[in-house]
Amino acid sequence: MTKSDVSAMPASGPTDARSPFARLNELLADVTPGKAPISLAVGEPQHPVPAFVGPVLAAHLPDFGRYPANRGIDPFLAAAAGWLGKRFRLPRPVDPATEVLVLSGTREGLFLGAITAKQWVSPRKGKPAILIPNPFYAAYAAGAMAADCEAVYLPTTKDNDFLPDLDALSDELLARTVVFYLASPSNPQGAVADAAYLTRLCAMARRFGFVIFADECYCEIYGKYPPAGMLEVSGPDFANVIVFHSLSKRSNMPGLRVGFCAGDKRFIARFIELRNVAAPQVPVPAQHVGIAAYNDEAHVKENRRMYSEKFDLADQIIGDRYGYKRPAGGFFLWLDVSDDEAVTVKLWREAGLRVIPGRYLARNQADGSNPGLGYIRIALVHDNATTAEALHRLVDVLG
Repeated sequence: MTKSDVSAMPASGPTDARSPFARLNELLADVTPGKAPISLAVGEPQHPVPAFVGPVLAAHLPDFGRYPANRGIDPFLAAAAGWLGKRFRLPRPVDPATEVLVLSGTREGLFLGAITAKQWVSPRKGKPAILIPNPFYAAYAAGAMAADCEAVYLPTTKDNDFLPDLDALSDELLARTVVFYLASPSNPQGAVADAAYLTRLCAMARRFGFVIFADECYCEIYGKYPPAGMLEVSGPDFANVIVFHSLSKRSNMPGLRVGFCAGDKRFIARFIELRNVAAPQVPVPAQHVGIAAYNDEAHVKENRRMYSEKFDLADQIIGDRYGYKRPAGGFFLWLDVSDDEAVTVKLWREAGLRVIPGRYLARNQADGSNPGLGYIRIALVHDNATTAEALHRLVDVLG
């Protein structure tokens, strides 16, 4: 793909912008599952909640009786900053007072952050744009819409290792960019950007004055090597970089809604202004659970081991079918099945397996192509026995 190719496709073509799960419900509404249902569609961790959660909540129950500060309590901010310093090779320690904010999970931060970025960046040369990997997490596109920016979908395919092709971005497009969303490991393909890629992207952000929103919520679920983090390569001032983390995947607590963002203190200062009037506050007891979670690595290592066992099952049962390749990170399978909608219906009707068509996780490019077309996404979130049963059913139906 050339630079002119991307600059010529700033908006999506005709497509359904509803939630992929609403579309899936509609697709399967009149289809009866052929076996006892197993849902592999939603990336909701099913591993046990860490044992410390209940006691920590119980110890801080009285704190539910007061409004929490929107920026986060000091001990949580310190725990998040400390964890970043232990997990990543940072150029210097993160300052919890000025460079970290608590979030109600990463979704609201990724969404509201786009509104702040539109106000924070210098005037753009043309229609402000937000760059989004395609396929993508739905909050990215919602953020672009809320910020009244043009969503530019960057196809992530096998040909570019499932990461946005930086060579295809024209100076004209970068000069009007407000935010560049990047997930590493990516959802749904599990691709990991190396340090060279991240370093190059940081240089682009500083040259053109946009903000990188690095969605690193899957960074603790990986194979051989821990993924690099954007703050590792962003220099001592973390300029133009904001990273987003949560406890949903790392600690099996998607219902707790606790996460944080960290990075460029100039952006953080502006972001708190918006969050003070528009964002959900995070209950203080939940933040104390976060403190315990970010100070405990044993449950994270066990979590990673359990996901590794499920990928071992995928290696054995799927083998080299459907273009399967064990991903570098995350807990999804991204399988090439040619006709994603038809296969989704077939798996539900014949095997009771609920998966999601790849096209539902993406937008059409201006040329009508859809990078998710022909793929299905499978979330390996169940126990080993359920996972093995599901994968055997899949192979029995698809051959």
